[in-house]
Order: sequence, then structure tokens, then C-alpha cells
Amino acid sequence: MMNDDMRNLDMRRLWKFLDAYCMTYFHIYDVAIHDWVTLVTRLHTVATKRRAESINDLTRASAQKMAILSLNSAMKGCSILILLIAVTFVSAKKSGDVTELQIGVKFKPASCEIQAHKGDRIKVHYRGKLTDGTVFDSSFERGDPIEFELGTGQVIKGWDQGLLGMCVGEKRKLKIPSKMGYGDQGSPPTIPGGATLIFDTELIAVNGKGSDGDTKNNEL
Repeated sequence: MMNDDMRNLDMRRLWKFLDAYCMTYFHIYDVAIHDWVTLVTRLHTVATKRRAESINDLTRASAQKMAILSLNSAMKGCSILILLIAVTFVSAKKSGDVTELQIGVKFKPASCEIQAHKGDRIKVHYRGKLTDGTVFDSSFERGDPIEFELGTGQVIKGWDQGLLGMCVGEKRKLKIPSKMGYGDQGSPPTIPGGATLIFDTELIAVNGKGSDGDTKNNEL
């Protein structure tokens, strides 16, 4: 009987010990779980904050990049505007330029008995100007008309074509594009490259035949 009581006492002590051990274990486990959850929550909060900061940084960087692009676009736009203004200004200065030969008849005698044709030898008075009005040559001031064979390349193309069919005593104004004048090279120092030429002309004679009444009035 004594042995049974001792055995029962030992069993109760063992159960009490196991119970205390388990309670302690589960308490430690609960604390560990709580700490782990707290740690994970903090890590999540930090990660979220950093992600938000990263997003803010990216947004800020994108905004700065867009501002730079906008500034560059504005500068390019200004450059293009300045270029257009410059082109317009140059075009305005050269508004008198022509691309094709223009022939204006300023005076034509009532009777046109003698006309200039290709191969004829003609005498012509002229005054040559640039589009800004600068006179670069004039036979009127020298009193010595030029003589040449029409349509054979002895003079510029604008003359060879612009004086065809002209009557003795007739006066014409020729606007000659550079391609029918002196071209891109010009005729330094008086005629710049690419210049449109304006000539006031008067036909004096064809193959030695003139008009006495008209040859006396040489000024245009």
C-alpha cells in the first residue's frame, strides 16, 4: 500500500511538471509568434514606406525629365521661329528676285518696220541694275551702245531671248533670273552670285539700219 501511494505521488508530480513545462513552452511559443508577427508587420511598413519613397523619387525624376524635355522643346521651337523669321527677312530683302525671264514693253513705236531676229547684228543701249536699285553698268552714261549678234551666245541668255522681236526704237525692261544671267558665280565685284538683273533697254539699230527719229531719244 505504501508503494502504491508513492507511485501515485510521483505520477502527480510528473503530471504537474509536464503541465508547467507545457505552459511555459506554449507561453514562449506565443511570445515568439507575437514577436514574429510584430517583426513582419514592421518590415512590411518599412518596405511600403520605401516603396512609396521610391515611387515619389521616380515621380520627381519623371517630372524633372518632362520639364527638361519641355524646355528643350521650347528652345527648339524658339530656334525654328528665329530661323523662320530670318528666312522671311531674307526673302523680303530678295522679294525682287525672279525665277523666269520677265519682259516689259515700256515704249513701242507706232510703225515697226525693222525687228530684231536671231542672227541679226544689233545695237542696244542699256542700263543694268540689281534688285536694290544699284546700277552696275550703263551705256547711256557712256554714250556708246553695245553691238552684238543676237541669239548666238555673245551675251547672257536673258538678252538673247529678251530682245527677240524688238522693234528699232522700242524700249523694254528685262528682269533676268540668275540662271539666265551670271549664275551662282556672279560677276565680281559688281554683280553678286545668284543675283537677279534688271535691264532698261532700247534697240538702236538692226544690221546697221536705224530710225532717225527714234535714235535721238536715247534716255529711258
